[in-house]
Amino acid sequence: MTLLLMAAGRGSRYGALKQFDGLGPQEEFLMEFSIYDALENGFDHIVVVTQKDNVSFLEEYLSKRIPKGVKLDVVSQQVTDLPDGITYTGERTKPWGTAHAVWSARKVIDGPFSVINADDYYGKQAFENAAKYVSRDADPNSFGLVAYTLKDTLSPYGSVSRGVCKQDGNSLISVEERTKIEEGENGILDADSGLKFSGEELVSMNFWVCKPGIFHQIEQDIRNFFKEEGNLEKGEVYLPFVIQAMLKQGTTQVEVIPSESMWFGVTYANDKETAMSHLKNMTSQGQYRTPLWN
Repeated sequence: MTLLLMAAGRGSRYGALKQFDGLGPQEEFLMEFSIYDALENGFDHIVVVTQKDNVSFLEEYLSKRIPKGVKLDVVSQQVTDLPDGITYTGERTKPWGTAHAVWSARKVIDGPFSVINADDYYGKQAFENAAKYVSRDADPNSFGLVAYTLKDTLSPYGSVSRGVCKQDGNSLISVEERTKIEEGENGILDADSGLKFSGEELVSMNFWVCKPGIFHQIEQDIRNFFKEEGNLEKGEVYLPFVIQAMLKQGTTQVEVIPSESMWFGVTYANDKETAMSHLKNMTSQGQYRTPLWN
């Protein structure tokens, strides 16, 4: 099984490259804890998608840490990496989005793979549940979404964007993007729509279980994206939108997999202290070794 970590973001709200911030007790990166949890649950191929300038650094850094025998690929997400027949000569430096990040790894993945953000913590049970899903569902058109409880994914330091799941049983119908969710005196609200939430809703934190067929769909979506001139300055191709389009077309079905895990991230600079405290506590309780790697 393959774990793909998206680590090409630029951390505009955080103020730094949070993927490479030393948050663990021995200054481990947050992504190292996800890699560790994945390896404990049978994953044996790690793919990291990052900016071109960080490829050599990450290859050297991770190859010294993860166990021998685990395949490691570090690939770059570049604005010039586009489908045949499409070229871009503008000055844009921002990547083309999360779907393009996944597509950037198309040459090194040939089986089921899980996708996560490198700057989020997903928890051991989430990887166990993802691995169980892969082992029991070999349908090339079936995907999975490891989902989290909304109330457990909020930040006390500002609003967050969350994809709220609409389900029929354990089947995903859609993911509705809410861009300004926060908890206040009147409960949990989306400031844009005024919609109120109980907090028990399941939300997407970008932990997807995909099959290689998605690469073809992403390529088609990138081609469609480039047909609209207005997209090229700031637009992005988002992985959840690609999967949602596949759902509408009936070309895939997505099982919602409860994570049964703690989630935390570092959206804002103030989230760093909370993340460090969580990692320190889990290490002191014996959930992780210190240092994390031998």
